[in-house]
Order: sequence, then C-alpha cells, then structure tokens
Amino acid sequence: MIFFKKHLYILTFLLSLTTLFSACLSPTSHLNEAAPPAPVPQPTVEAPLPSPIFAPPTPTPASPSETLTTPLPLPSPLIYDYRVKNIFPHDPEAFTQGLVYWNGVFYEGTGLYGRSSLRKVEMESGAVLQRRDLDAEFFGEGVAVVGDRIFQLTWQNGVGFIYDRESFEELRRFSYATEGWGLTYDGEHLIMSDGTPTIYYLDPETLQEVRRLPVTLEGQPLPRLNELEYVEGRILANVWQTDFIVQIDPESGVVDGVYDFTGLLQQAPPFQGGYDVLNGIAYDAENRRLFVTGKLWPYLFEVELIPRP
Repeated sequence: MIFFKKHLYILTFLLSLTTLFSACLSPTSHLNEAAPPAPVPQPTVEAPLPSPIFAPPTPTPASPSETLTTPLPLPSPLIYDYRVKNIFPHDPEAFTQGLVYWNGVFYEGTGLYGRSSLRKVEMESGAVLQRRDLDAEFFGEGVAVVGDRIFQLTWQNGVGFIYDRESFEELRRFSYATEGWGLTYDGEHLIMSDGTPTIYYLDPETLQEVRRLPVTLEGQPLPRLNELEYVEGRILANVWQTDFIVQIDPESGVVDGVYDFTGLLQQAPPFQGGYDVLNGIAYDAENRRLFVTGKLWPYLFEVELIPRP
C-alpha cells in the first residue's frame, strides 16, 4: 500500500507539472508579467516535462509465439517537503538568476536587460554590500565562486565573465555555444545548465567543455533545468516556472529527489508588489544550511527538508 501511494503521488506530481508547463509555455520569455515590458528575445522552447501519458505504447507481438518481456519499473525519486527555519529580507528588485553562499555572505547574479548585476549581499539584512552592473546589452544569469574568482553567465549573449572576488574587477571573458542559465562548482568543474535536459561540465581554467550529463526523471529527459547548486555530492536544480527543485545524481544524471516548495512565499509576511518564480539556491556547507529564494522575491528562506512518507 505504501508503494502504491508513493507511485500514485509520483504520477500525480508529473501530471501536475505537465499541466503547469502546458499553461506556462505559450511563447513567453525567460521573464513573466512581473518583468518590465521591454522587448526581449524568446528562450528556446523544449518539450514539456516527462509524464506517464507520453509513455510509448506496449508493442504488439510479431507472432502469437513471441513473448513480451515486461520492463522493470523505473525507480521513483524521493519527495521532500520543507520546514522554514529562518526568513531574511531580500531585494524585491533583484531578478535572481544565481546565488552562492560564501564566508557568511551571498554572492548573487541578477538578470533583465538594463538591470543585470553581480552583488555581494549581507544575509541578515539583505543589504547590498557591493555591486557591479552589467552593460545593458547583457542579461545576467548564474554565478559560481571558485576560490578568489567569481564566474557569471549571460543568457543569450554567449559570453561569460570572470571577476576578482574581492574587488569585482573584471579579469576576463569567455564564450560558450549554448544559452547560459545556471552555474555551480563541485570543487573540480564548473557545472552549467542551458534550459535543456543537458548539464555541461567545464574546466574552470580553460573553460572548455569536458563532459555532458543528460538528466532524466523516471527515464525521460527533464527540461527547464535552471539555477544550480552542488550540495553534498548532488546537483540541485530549479525547474523553471515550477515550485520544484530536483536532486540529480552527477554520475548517472538520474533525478533521485524532488523538493516540493509549494506555498513557500506564503510562509512569510504579506507584501505589496509583484514577484516571479522560485529561483536561487545556496548552501552553507560548514553549517549544512540550505537557502532558497525567487526572482523579485522580497524574502530569502532558510529551509529544512523533510522526506515525505
């Protein structure tokens, strides 16, 4: 019975994501109504999230004597709910695209043309301690800290920036052939997403691609991978335009955990103004604290994950 309930929940979860994406993925940009009405290019549109309704039909035997082999069921990811441990202020004008915790502060990359920036942010107050604005032609995306350097992607420019972590001085630029969405660092490689089901590993010195990782959920490619964070041997990824973060095995690319943050913003005091989707994951490895926020959110949350029975 427990297995049946869990499998039924997974089916319901996938169907709800498919419905959500069908409603959301009319030609929209990497923004939504909360963003300024300035014209922007449209993002690459991928297929909806995998769902049982897209499963291939059972093949017909070539002859009565042919025996069909029943495939083994694919493992379902663990589902996690959450508990809010702390709520911190967050700049509601920050269109959060990347978030990193480092030595007691956050480094945050924000997006939108003419509003993109790299920031150093005080955790307790949300105050911006240091800021570097990108030129108006760039739409900022994910960020990662590698020692004394900060890497920042841009969306469709094919250009990444490397800064000095202390001064925010630009050290150099690099290029890549895909769109730039999320970025993290696993201690050896930069890990980049581009909104597709593929994650890219880059050498942080040469910026050359060294590996590609296809990501799957119950055997099907999982698109819309956005902001990334490397946490205790797993890659966490926001699934764009949803309230879900997925946990990815970096060896196999299999999603083995799903974090359901439905209703998170409603756990904080009411506020005036618009907001965009969940996006932004940071991890304090020393104290094992997980933080999440969203685009144009006035709050940043420290959360505890609770496995769903």
